[in-house]
Amino acid sequence: MAQLKKAIIIGLILSLLGTLAIGGVPADAQGHFDVNAESAILVDAKTGAILFEKNADVALPPASMSKMMTEYLVLEALSEGQFSWDTVVTASDYAHYLGALDGTSRVWLALGEERSVEELYTAMAVYSANDATVALAELVAGSEERFVQMMNEKAAELGMTNSTFVNSTGLPNRLLGQYMHTGQPEDENAMSARDTAILAQALVRDYPEVLRFSSIPVVEPGEEEGHFPVRLLNFNWMLEGHPQLDAKPHAYQGLDGLKTGYTELAGYCFTGTAEREGIRLISVVMRTESMSSRFQETRKLLDYGFNNFNYHTFAEEGDTIEEFEVLPVAKGKQKEVPVALGASLEMLIHEDDQEAYNIDVVLHPDVINDEGVLEAPLAEGDIVGYARLVYTGSNNYGLLQGEDTLEAPLVAMEDVDKAGWIRMMMRGIGGFFSGVWTSVVDGVKNWFS
Repeated sequence: MAQLKKAIIIGLILSLLGTLAIGGVPADAQGHFDVNAESAILVDAKTGAILFEKNADVALPPASMSKMMTEYLVLEALSEGQFSWDTVVTASDYAHYLGALDGTSRVWLALGEERSVEELYTAMAVYSANDATVALAELVAGSEERFVQMMNEKAAELGMTNSTFVNSTGLPNRLLGQYMHTGQPEDENAMSARDTAILAQALVRDYPEVLRFSSIPVVEPGEEEGHFPVRLLNFNWMLEGHPQLDAKPHAYQGLDGLKTGYTELAGYCFTGTAEREGIRLISVVMRTESMSSRFQETRKLLDYGFNNFNYHTFAEEGDTIEEFEVLPVAKGKQKEVPVALGASLEMLIHEDDQEAYNIDVVLHPDVINDEGVLEAPLAEGDIVGYARLVYTGSNNYGLLQGEDTLEAPLVAMEDVDKAGWIRMMMRGIGGFFSGVWTSVVDGVKNWFS
C-alpha cells in the first residue's frame, strides 16, 4: 500500500468528532472577488465544500426557490411507491384558485381538471406553476397544511437551521386568500443561502432525475397529451438552447438547473447548478437587482469555481498512513492492529492551497478505553478512527453542514479477539517482573555511579 509522506498529528479529540464549528469568515483569497447580491454561496455538490460565501446564514425570502423542497418531497414519495408518474391528480378548489391568480405563474388548472404527476411536475419545475405545485403537495400529504409540516420536518432532517416554510409555492401568504393556513398574511417562506444550497445538494444527490425536468428550456403549448394551453417557458435563462431572445446572452455551458425565484420582498433569486469535467457546482444568489443580474452574478460565481478549483486526492482507499500503519490494542490477543483508509480522501481545493493541507488522525470514541487506546475485540473492517484533512492556510472554506473539513474512515485490516484471563494475567505478571528488573538494574547503576 502506498504511504503518505505527510505531517500527521494524532489526537483523541472525542468532543470534536462531528461537532466542529465552521469559521464563517470569508476567505482571504475571496478578498478580490465579490458578487452583487445580498446573500450568496458557492459549493461543491459532491463534498459540500464551500468555495465562496457572503452573508450565507441570513434568512431571506426565497420566493419560488421554495419549490425545490416540494420537488424533493414529491420525488421522495415517488421513490417510496406512494404513486407513479402516471398517477392522475384532480385539481382542487385551491389549485384552481391559484390557476386563476393574476400576476403569478400558473397553467390555468380548471376545477376538477385531471393531470398526471409527470405533467404537473414538469409545469412546476419548468414554469414554476403554483397551481401545479399545490396539486402535487395535496397529493403527497392530503392537504397543503400537512405538506408544509413535512417541508419543515425535512428541512430539520437535512440540517437547514435557518429556514421556515408557510406554504408549498413561495408565494406571499397574503395572495392565498381563504387558503392561507400557516403563519400570517405578511409572511413568506424563509431560507438562508446556506440552507438553500443544502437543499439543492440533497435534491441533486438523492434524486438526480430532477435535472431531467429543470434542464428543459421550454414546453410548447398544444392539445396533445402532456401539454398545457400555456407555453411553459423556463425562467432559467442560463439554459443552453433557451428560445427567449433575452436569455441567449446568459447561456452557460453545463448548466442544467435548478430554480429561480422572485417576489417583491425576495427580489431576484436563483439557485444554479452546472457540471464541467466531472465537477458539479451549486450556486445561490439572493436579492439581486434584476432578472438579468441574478444570472450575471451566478456566472461570476460559477466561473470563479471552475477556473480556480480542482479535485485533489490526498489519499486513496486502502492507503496506509506513515507511522500509523498499526495502532496499539488493549486487552487483545494481538497487541496491535494494522489499519488503512476505508475511503479516498478527496477534496475540491483552490489551486494555490494544495500545500496547505495536512492529515490529522483521530480515534473513534466508541472503540477506545479510558486511556485513549483501542480496545479489543475488533473486527476486520471496523472503523477505528478518521483521517481528517487539516487546513493550515488562511482560507477557511469549511463544509455546508458546518464541519471544518473532510474526513475518511480508518478501518481495522484484521480481527483482534479479546484476550482470555490467563493471557491477561501472564501479561500482568510479565509487566510486573519487567518493572522489578528495571528497578534493580537502575539501582545497581546508581550504586556504582
